[in-house]
Amino acid sequence: MTGAKAKRMPRAVREQQMLDAAVRTFGQRGYRAASMDEIAELAGVSKPLVYLYLNSKEELFTACIRREAAALIAAVRDAVQRDASGPGMPADRQLWAGLTAFFTHTAENPDGWAVLHQQARTHGEPFAAEAAAMRDEIAAFVTGLIGEAARDAHQDPAFGDRDVSGLAQALVGAAESLAQWANETPGVSAKEAAATLMNFAWTGLGHLMDGQRWSPSR
Repeated sequence: MTGAKAKRMPRAVREQQMLDAAVRTFGQRGYRAASMDEIAELAGVSKPLVYLYLNSKEELFTACIRREAAALIAAVRDAVQRDASGPGMPADRQLWAGLTAFFTHTAENPDGWAVLHQQARTHGEPFAAEAAAMRDEIAAFVTGLIGEAARDAHQDPAFGDRDVSGLAQALVGAAESLAQWANETPGVSAKEAAATLMNFAWTGLGHLMDGQRWSPSR
């Protein structure tokens, strides 16, 4: 009966089951140490079936990166869109919503975050390129939020696109490092991590919006 039920399971469902097992295995053991035998056993399928669906270990890992990246980006975008649904929602509230969603997702999916933040970046191409594409998409989204804040503040023309893009890259990099720290530090909540980054970043951004720029002493 169990075999009959397994055969009737839709391919898409079975594939997600395999990806769940792969993310857990890659996240906990690393790409090199993880074996297709382990993944198949955890997914409750045969190793030949994993190869039939996903062709190779490399393609399986790439599929894991893409799925986890899409889920993280969707979580951040959805949170900001929900928070910004009211008229005139300020940019800092949108950024707060996005950061809280980011840290919530990475905390609730530590294996997926390990795949994205550690494994994908340390095993060369094409994995690093997949992780970079995710980072670029998040940075572009944050760039839009910071740019909106600058426009709302009627900032002078000296605060241009390059400034906005650079600040977004710095903010995303800080969020990535802080997520890793939060996942490794007992008792740190997603809201605490988000508040830490808001306190670090938004105060400085507020000064910039007011035209106050830091410069090295001469």
